[in-house]
Amino acid sequence: MQPKRLGCATPMHSGQPMQLPLSIKLNDEATFTNFYAGPNAAAVAAVEALASAEPALPETCLYLWGAPGSGRSHLLQAACHRMAEVGSLAMYLPLAEVQDHGPDLLEGMEQFDLLCLDQLDALVGDAAWEEALFHLYNRLREEGGRLLVAASAAPRVMGFSLADLASRLSWGLVFQLQPLSDEDKQQMLMLRADLRGLQLSEEVARYMLNRGARGMAELFAALEQLDQASLQAQHRLTIPFVKRVMGW
Repeated sequence: MQPKRLGCATPMHSGQPMQLPLSIKLNDEATFTNFYAGPNAAAVAAVEALASAEPALPETCLYLWGAPGSGRSHLLQAACHRMAEVGSLAMYLPLAEVQDHGPDLLEGMEQFDLLCLDQLDALVGDAAWEEALFHLYNRLREEGGRLLVAASAAPRVMGFSLADLASRLSWGLVFQLQPLSDEDKQQMLMLRADLRGLQLSEEVARYMLNRGARGMAELFAALEQLDQASLQAQHRLTIPFVKRVMGW
């Protein structure tokens, strides 16, 4: 499934419309529906509450951290999808991809109902970006905006040069995304298969985990390949069929 562009308003810069020099896209499959929460139910519930038409959280800043593959980017994009569904404005910014545009990119971002900043690690140690993010955080609080941030570590141990930035990001709710167990990964595969209209038994899902790559991105790629092969061959997903298609 192809990613889609995120529709949003054009930010204002010094009172004038500012055209974003970006091509930000959201993955169509990055929704709450196809995210298996497992041990992260509380974090997912908090993100959903933040992305509701009327946020039901005591704080308007939510910080997610965890290892690669823990679902950080998925949840940020899911929040943007949800905001679009309720008619609100959201912006998703993968910071590592937009960093070359300079910290002025953050000017005017407080106008969005929800701003989702992914890959925060990219800004650590960059004084200009850290200061710009610090001021953006303050503007968002003044305007009543919502901020959802994702990084690889908790705010206090990220290593920011600007101590006040680490402090600000710690004010809101902070959740560590826990890795999925093998049983959770199996349930996640079965959920994704079901949403695709595929029948994936526990036995076949377990075989995929035992024989293929164990990272979620690799597992989803394998499921995509099997989906296409199953459709073309008009064959259900059995262990012999999976073995033949994947070469395991």
